[in-house]
Amino acid sequence: MIRVLICDDEPLARDRLRRMLEKVPATVCVGEAEHGQELLELVPAARPDLILLDIRMPDMDGLQAASRLTETENPPAIVFCTAYDEHAIEAFRVNAVDYLMKPVRQEDLEAALQKAGRINKAQMNAVRKELGGVDDPDRDGREYISARSRRGIELIPVADVRYFLADQKYVTVRHSQGETLLDETLKDLENEFGDRFLRIHRNALVALNYVEGMEHKGNQYQLRIQGIPERLTVSRRHASAVKKLLQSL
Repeated sequence: MIRVLICDDEPLARDRLRRMLEKVPATVCVGEAEHGQELLELVPAARPDLILLDIRMPDMDGLQAASRLTETENPPAIVFCTAYDEHAIEAFRVNAVDYLMKPVRQEDLEAALQKAGRINKAQMNAVRKELGGVDDPDRDGREYISARSRRGIELIPVADVRYFLADQKYVTVRHSQGETLLDETLKDLENEFGDRFLRIHRNALVALNYVEGMEHKGNQYQLRIQGIPERLTVSRRHASAVKKLLQSL
């Protein structure tokens, strides 16, 4: 059972979130707060696993309250629910596992609850280091990629990425949950993740961990990728190098 605490200064917003939670199995609302200070007072007794938290509130806003909670020994997961998208980076710096735009949709809330169950504190510390610019010599590039979607800001684990595919000025990232558009260049992604991804075409980088093999069909080479039905074309320029690398794995 996921214990959820709602914090929002608008009664109608709290009521709406509570009704939405009632439709989600294995969740229970353990309390409501009107601002950050009241939230901090409720947390010790309510012992929430997750907090649905607004940002702009009187007395103490959501970011300030979340920052205080991160200093506790076992902080609850935070999902921000807000009408403003300009605080996304700040939100992830205080360990938010998701950032939903109001009006929150039922399916987006359920997806956020699932994500909160998958992302642990150690993983989110890695996100904080990335977004906060903290230098960690033991880390090799980002562990999460942030992307804007209809739900707001989405975090995609790099370890879950199957491939990056460039199309004009955007890059599509294919992962286990589907596809998401990135506002990044394929070249920058290759420079950062070159040891984990393989260039197979001028417009494609593929995760080495998910490559199953290469096929020759007609006059084309195609790559089989674990968990992905489609095949990706390997360009003639890259075919020889790709084949040698796959044989060495």
